[in-house]
Amino acid sequence: MSKSLRRVTMALHAAGLDITPVEIGDATTAQMAADLVGCDIAQIAKSIMFRGETRGAALLFVTSGANRVDDSRASTLAGEPLGKADAALIRAQTGFAIGGVAPLGHLTPPRAFFDPHLLTFPTVWAAAGTPRHLFGIDPARLLQISGATLAEFTA
Repeated sequence: MSKSLRRVTMALHAAGLDITPVEIGDATTAQMAADLVGCDIAQIAKSIMFRGETRGAALLFVTSGANRVDDSRASTLAGEPLGKADAALIRAQTGFAIGGVAPLGHLTPPRAFFDPHLLTFPTVWAAAGTPRHLFGIDPARLLQISGATLAEFTA
């Protein structure tokens, strides 16, 4: 088990959840992940990372696979202009590689925001620290344990 997958699994167990991530194979898009796990694309909880242009820290936006982050709304929430977070910043702050960023289990938890649309489903699926692993979870519980703030930021 990779360090990243272990960190996510440990975070889930520390939150009192008996959830074991599943290996689904390589998924490079939300639609591919949905197809592999057998759910609607909207049930994929994408972890979208930005770089705060003022503070330089990574920020996390957990959004439905059916939605797109609106840059202007996200910047307003963040209180600073946002830019692209590069792989080095993401890895340094979260401990995850692009494509496997989980909404929890970060080395240094980023400021995080959560898409309310995810709360309309009984289960959502999120990356578990690798591009090959996902975990299913009640979205209200994910919101709670991720430390994210519920906010409107999609287009």
